[in-house]
Amino acid sequence: MNLLAGLGAFAGYVVEVVRLAVTRRPPPGEVLREAWKIGVLSLPVLLVISVFVGTNLSIQGYSAFAPMGGQGLVGMFVAMAGVRELAPILAAAMVAAKAGTEMASALAVMRTREQVDALEVMAVPPLWYLVVPRLLGILLVMPALTVVSISMTVLAAWAVAVWQLGLQSAVFLLQVQQSITGLDLVACVVKADVFAALICLVCCWFGLRSGRGPEGVGKATNLAVVVSAVAVVISNALVSQVLYGS
Repeated sequence: MNLLAGLGAFAGYVVEVVRLAVTRRPPPGEVLREAWKIGVLSLPVLLVISVFVGTNLSIQGYSAFAPMGGQGLVGMFVAMAGVRELAPILAAAMVAAKAGTEMASALAVMRTREQVDALEVMAVPPLWYLVVPRLLGILLVMPALTVVSISMTVLAAWAVAVWQLGLQSAVFLLQVQQSITGLDLVACVVKADVFAALICLVCCWFGLRSGRGPEGVGKATNLAVVVSAVAVVISNALVSQVLYGS
């Protein structure tokens, strides 16, 4: 019963956030400020991780295909695994780990200091002032972060394939080009915004419902990251099934 009640409360919260985002203009400048905090500040970590993921994809693809004489398929492997699955998940994981924890902890601290209650006393809807700008900001930057992750992953994989593994650059790039379709790019954008909405809504939910004091803030932040990560993985499987399943 507690699980069902919690899911029902979360569904009502999501509906109210969407209603406020559609019917009321967000606070001036807050959306761009949140987009900057979420996107630009998460970029350095995402770039580093994407480079090493691309490197690993190229090496693992080569070791898998080389015994069968299929070294030329490394580009296809990188495109299929990196573009379709790893890059969107990677971007979401980095944003959840950095921006998601910041959202949850910031709102939890505000709740502890009774700043959320103060907004209600001033007749300012907390969801409109605190959640909507974060939601719009993350929806704005997550597709861009995903594209950056894809680009760095493929670039790093290409560099390793050509300079370390001795593959032909033209063959690798041709395999990548032939393996990526318009559907893959649409899927990346869809996944990026689905992941963005889940991360923001889940992290803000736990932040606003945190317990009082440092222990409550820590627990809320931990739950926010864990639940958002599980939600991202499950939604990734569902979106992939819808777009690619037969």
